[in-house]
Amino acid sequence: QLGLVWSMDLPAQNSVSAALAIDGVLYTATGYSVIRAIDAATGKLLWQYDPKVPEVSGQKLRQGWGIRGLAYGDGQLYVGTHDGRLLALNAADGALVWSARTLPEDNASFISGPPRYFDGKVIIGFGGGDVSAVRGYVTTYDAKTGKQLWRFWTVPGNPKDGFENKAMEMAARTWAGEWWKH
Repeated sequence: QLGLVWSMDLPAQNSVSAALAIDGVLYTATGYSVIRAIDAATGKLLWQYDPKVPEVSGQKLRQGWGIRGLAYGDGQLYVGTHDGRLLALNAADGALVWSARTLPEDNASFISGPPRYFDGKVIIGFGGGDVSAVRGYVTTYDAKTGKQLWRFWTVPGNPKDGFENKAMEMAARTWAGEWWKH
């Protein structure tokens, strides 16, 4: 006896994330990180936050396919924007709590995947290494303040610059040629 209770028309955009259901509210991200809070029982739009990604993305807008998800923890929503910002929003009203630039503005790296929330921390990676000379990393931020806590490089850098840790030094032995240029 399932049937349609309500529906919502969303703008024609390039993606819709899976919704997070928290305390009777559905949170979803569409297109370029537009976040919506929807009353799960009625379908009423409670709030919407648009970080204006197309206005600031530049060449990054040519990569990826929009946002694929968001995370929740301690009353806040976390979303990575296509242009490389990590945002924390108040889940109750959609107000911006903090914004951290996690990617440089001058390369083709972008965020399309969702961040992860764990134990007061937000963890995020990125894409773009398949289209430009981008060195991969994963970064963790304090969920309350947006302060960067640590960064783990997934690819060793230029050996002449030294290595961040023993893991990168060991990994460099498995790479051939001048990988740091590519």
